[in-house]
Amino acid sequence: MLALFTHPHVLASANLIEIFERCGLVDKLIVVGLALFSLIAWTIMFGKHFELKRLRMLNHRFDAHLRDQKSLLDLPESFRNQRVIPYADLLADAVESYWRAAAITKEQGIENSRARLEHAENAIQRAIARQTLRYESSMIFLASIVSGAPFIGLLGTVWGVMEAFSAVATQQSAGIQQLAPGVSGAMLATIAGLVVAIPSVFGYNFLLGNTRTMTIEIENYASSLADRLELESK
Repeated sequence: MLALFTHPHVLASANLIEIFERCGLVDKLIVVGLALFSLIAWTIMFGKHFELKRLRMLNHRFDAHLRDQKSLLDLPESFRNQRVIPYADLLADAVESYWRAAAITKEQGIENSRARLEHAENAIQRAIARQTLRYESSMIFLASIVSGAPFIGLLGTVWGVMEAFSAVATQQSAGIQQLAPGVSGAMLATIAGLVVAIPSVFGYNFLLGNTRTMTIEIENYASSLADRLELESK
């Protein structure tokens, strides 16, 4: 039992709790705020990772199925209306814009395949922009945590040092009892800021790489989709 209470991890946890209790109110608020930011950052990183992984799997499965179809323009509506899949969203917008342009030109007594293709390509570009925003959703908030956490920790550091010097100036003594609360708060705020920022920056860069890969993939898919529509319209 004695060995349990003298274990380094137990002592470290106890020391951190004691340090937190000795901190001033501002440093406590900063540490608690950084803890909440850390929880939010980890939630975003895991949620975005699994979301991108699921969307990529759906895209590849849809693309493989689409390659087996002889005609894109004659696909049933049930096949196109799977807008939860980014690739299906592009296809639906492209085909709908194509037939909408075809109906308008027909009413005007004009058969212009180039105009239909241009409408379809414009729809594809809009869909790409929409899906790219979908891929990058929540990334801005994660980037804000990555860049902001160290500065929030630095604020706590400066505030803690200021409290320590204020205590010394007020009591005209430089004892450890006067310096401990401010210095402890300063160090704890620094550690908290780094603990939030370091995992977040690695997670952000990893997710950013996945997002860029998926953006390139959807642009390649859009190019292939436009080529097929052009061939079928002739």
